[in-house]
Amino acid sequence: MVRGEPRSGDYADLPPGLCNRRVGIETYGCRYNFGDSAKLAEVLKHHGCTITGSPDDADVVIVNTCTVVGPTERRMLRRLSALRNRELYVTGCMPQVQKEAILSVCNPGFISPDSIQEWYNRVGTVAAGGVGIVQLAQGCNGTCTYCITRMARGPLRSFPPDEIRRQVAAYAACGAAEIQLTAQDVSSYGKDIGLSLAGLLEGIGDPAGSYRIRVGMMNPATVMDDLDAIVRAFSAERIFRFVHIPVQSGSDTILEKMGRRHTALDFCDIVAAFRKRCPEITVMTDMIVGFPGETEEDFSASLDLIRRIRPNKVNVTRYSKRPFTPLSQMKDFPDSVKKDRSRLLLSCAEQVYAEVNRPWLGREVPFIVTETIREGSVMARSPSYRGIVINEDLPAGYEGRAVLRKDRKYFFLGERVT
Repeated sequence: MVRGEPRSGDYADLPPGLCNRRVGIETYGCRYNFGDSAKLAEVLKHHGCTITGSPDDADVVIVNTCTVVGPTERRMLRRLSALRNRELYVTGCMPQVQKEAILSVCNPGFISPDSIQEWYNRVGTVAAGGVGIVQLAQGCNGTCTYCITRMARGPLRSFPPDEIRRQVAAYAACGAAEIQLTAQDVSSYGKDIGLSLAGLLEGIGDPAGSYRIRVGMMNPATVMDDLDAIVRAFSAERIFRFVHIPVQSGSDTILEKMGRRHTALDFCDIVAAFRKRCPEITVMTDMIVGFPGETEEDFSASLDLIRRIRPNKVNVTRYSKRPFTPLSQMKDFPDSVKKDRSRLLLSCAEQVYAEVNRPWLGREVPFIVTETIREGSVMARSPSYRGIVINEDLPAGYEGRAVLRKDRKYFFLGERVT
């Protein structure tokens, strides 16, 4: 097993312990991690491995870790401790920044995310399925003072556009209905190689097939750099009318402390520009509560922003002190304060969801089925990426029309009419 500090030279070749074995892969965290796991699975298949549905059925277990917040880190360590007597490899963000914490609970082999990319470039295949993940870049040029992920993933490294287009075409050929474009900051794509996200999107939807493209998380600062072109690119038929733009706070004072390179007004302007071009676009954002120094006035500004913008989804996160970040030594709020603010913000957001969703009830909308939830039930998506659960067995890629019958906050129950 490969042990020690991950270095590119350590992983030029796949470890012998990962050839011709039954391998279980557990993945935690963001869509980018799931993209890494999908690539690693293809590499392992080309080395005679069988990917099992459960670690219990595997000879070897690989855990793709996340360490974005403290509770996730603790969950990772508990899981790794539970697997310490298994043949175990660890990849993802955690080994890059918290190797000693891992070694305190188990003694695994390590797989560098860079090695996954290197190995995958020799393979290039994709698995059949309703949803495919295509990574646009690794790393981030952001300056967020609370973020450990940018330390784990390093600076921005955009992947070649031809490589991205080949993967999109491969997923389309394998019958994917939804192709998710992901990166730590999708709108920063190409800034290190003289290209742009808008330019990439203009030529990415050419391959034949019944599929749609979902563009992943875009930070406001990098969207602002090319706002008009990005908004125009979202008009393409194949692209879901959906944006995930994390604002993180409604207070400019807190945004400055966070190292975010945008203001609350910048965020509002971005949302307005998308809605002007695509009035029914789905808007998703993220908020951090209990950030060091967040006053009641600052928190109220976040509540006011949610009421004003009226997003379709808000990811609410309690601030979590992360090691190695500029804020790691700053005084933190008691958990009780963060819990109270989290509940208040979530309640505010859910009131907005009810108001935003109400006019959609009874409407007939087109949809495409993207995945099976369980036997007799599928998830479909409208052109604006609204989730529609249809209680029928329909194949991925099936396109039809449905009436939205019930609001379930984060999705609708739909009745197929065609």
